[in-house]
Amino acid sequence: MDVEMEALQKNHTWDLVPLPAGKKAVGCKWVYTPKFDADGSLERYKARLVAKGYTQSYGIDYLETFAPVAKLNTVRILIALAAKLIWEIHQFDVKNAFLYGELEEEVYMTIPLGYPLSNQSGVVCRLKQAFYGLKQSPQAWFGRFTKTMKS
Repeated sequence: MDVEMEALQKNHTWDLVPLPAGKKAVGCKWVYTPKFDADGSLERYKARLVAKGYTQSYGIDYLETFAPVAKLNTVRILIALAAKLIWEIHQFDVKNAFLYGELEEEVYMTIPLGYPLSNQSGVVCRLKQAFYGLKQSPQAWFGRFTKTMKS
């Protein structure tokens, strides 16, 4: 959890603000994913803070949700084409990928449990960047990725 909170704070994911009148805050929860060693034994649990995006309302909290996904046949064709034309193929992983997406909407989230101000009433996180669990996060991430690749 400490590693996840460090990443969120390093990326300036949110600002702590009072909840404006007429706005509602999306909840959040910790999700733990088991990570295994090469021999199959449990190494650790990876903690990820996730917004409860299922509580968002279309037209209020988000407008667009589209994010393209490549079909497996398309990937196979590209790999075959790269082999035929002797192209280099690069693969990469972006840690905390959704945190790099830029939000266009005003989204507020409750303070995560365990955070120093989590018991202070009326204070919420105003999200500055996309966040895991939000409906618009895949599109925000793809928009930022596309812009970066084109530049």
